[in-house]
Amino acid sequence: MKDLFTRTYLKDVVERHNIQNGTGILEDLLHIIASNVGSLTNPTKLSRTFLSEKQIRISPATIELYLNYFTQAFLISEAHRYDVKGKRYMQTPLKYYYTDVGLRNARLGFRQQEESHIMENILYCDLIRRGYDVDVGVVEQNIKTEEGKKVRKHLEVDFVVNRGNQRFYIQSALSVSEPEKRMQEIASLIRIPDSFGKIVAVRDYIKPWKDENGILYIGVEQFLLDEESIYI
Repeated sequence: MKDLFTRTYLKDVVERHNIQNGTGILEDLLHIIASNVGSLTNPTKLSRTFLSEKQIRISPATIELYLNYFTQAFLISEAHRYDVKGKRYMQTPLKYYYTDVGLRNARLGFRQQEESHIMENILYCDLIRRGYDVDVGVVEQNIKTEEGKKVRKHLEVDFVVNRGNQRFYIQSALSVSEPEKRMQEIASLIRIPDSFGKIVAVRDYIKPWKDENGILYIGVEQFLLDEESIYI
């Protein structure tokens, strides 16, 4: 798998776009994306990472160009942030996922097996395969500080998925067995003022159930193997 990554995908990018300085920076960038899959980022942040971790100066514009090459080669896919209440897209930051988790693992030498990141990437790929448009949701919440000052807080929905007139809001979680953890996972979902389906996919083997808010909790294995389970 690692040889396939280098000999096929990277070679294709280098030759197709006539990159003269070899694969070094490309490999480093793919490694950084693989290590932080599903994390919010942008070319400027990645440029700073190169400088701090690799002592390499590379402009945000060049990084953005390379990221576009990777998406065109179907190595990675980008998910944009969507303001659910404001019904608008937010330009930056955004998330990147590998189109094949095996390629992501190969890029890292099959290390860094963080279950939460891998599960999120698998869910993303499966939703894309089903034909959904997949975004990252943002739900604004107004809160008061201890000083009584009003501030805005952004709560995240892992996936806002759309296909035709269908929409679902989906959270990916390893477990929601503890009440505090469950409330943390659904904090954004319960603040969405519409009636579209809201789902929490968990790693644990559980019988599907709905809470008092109508949120569906389902094991990730059933979610992946039974496409109709999204309609329970």
